[in-house]
Amino acid sequence: MAELVGLIGGTGLGDVLQQQLENVSEVAMDTPFGAPSGKVLTGTFAGSQIAFVNRHGVGHKFNPSTVPYAANIFALKKLGANTVIASGAVGSLKESIRPKDIAIVSQVIDKTFKRQNTFFDNIAAVHCELAHPYCNGLRNALISAAESVGTKVHPEAVCICTEGPQFSTRAESLMHRKWGAELIGMTAMPEAKLAREAQMCFALVALVSDYDCWQKPSEKKDAQTLLQEIIGNLNEATANAIELIKAVLKSGQTLCDDNCPCRKSLELAVWTKPQQIDPKYNDILKVLRQ
Repeated sequence: MAELVGLIGGTGLGDVLQQQLENVSEVAMDTPFGAPSGKVLTGTFAGSQIAFVNRHGVGHKFNPSTVPYAANIFALKKLGANTVIASGAVGSLKESIRPKDIAIVSQVIDKTFKRQNTFFDNIAAVHCELAHPYCNGLRNALISAAESVGTKVHPEAVCICTEGPQFSTRAESLMHRKWGAELIGMTAMPEAKLAREAQMCFALVALVSDYDCWQKPSEKKDAQTLLQEIIGNLNEATANAIELIKAVLKSGQTLCDDNCPCRKSLELAVWTKPQQIDPKYNDILKVLRQ
């Protein structure tokens, strides 16, 4: 049976990608963590079996704080996806990472505080290793595939994830640069944490729409012109990201290996004694451990 690859589409890519899927079926799912952002679309893309979630829902219903991250990840895992490639729109905090570029995120600084960031509240004490929050094997596959894509793909980047929904102040943006962050977005977390708890190989493809407000915009451009420019950059980055995802799916590379540390993340992470875990949670644990 072909490997099922989970895709999570963020701002821009979500609506465009789902129009390119073939042999589509809609799967209405409920999970112990609520309903996902919408029906999960299963089908084929670039010759691969995929399960697709539009992170913000149809019509961009959910803002970054209200996206049902846990339900989305659990739904993909329950369907059998152990590999997830997610996308997200970001601003750049570094001159050399330009609008329209793509970055394969390597590290993240999590500044969110309102979102469910674990599957295990009220179930057990679980402490997953997260030094490298994104799967190195999957990242390397994307980096290799980038050679066939006609755009600038940065092989690594540090992304800071803010709660939002407001954008940063300029003082915050300058501070984030001093912290060593190179990108800023609102959806990088808690997806990566939840994917690690679900023993999934997870990677984030970042679509650079503009420079964050540390860089003063040209005084010659009014707000409307700047907005149109950002939308245009995002549309171009979206097209580039879709080509990258196509390339990695067609590459024949192994995207998820059961020997990958991501696939064993729960082996030593559950600190609660088995007899202290209520059997009513067995179905949840079974899905996460598969």
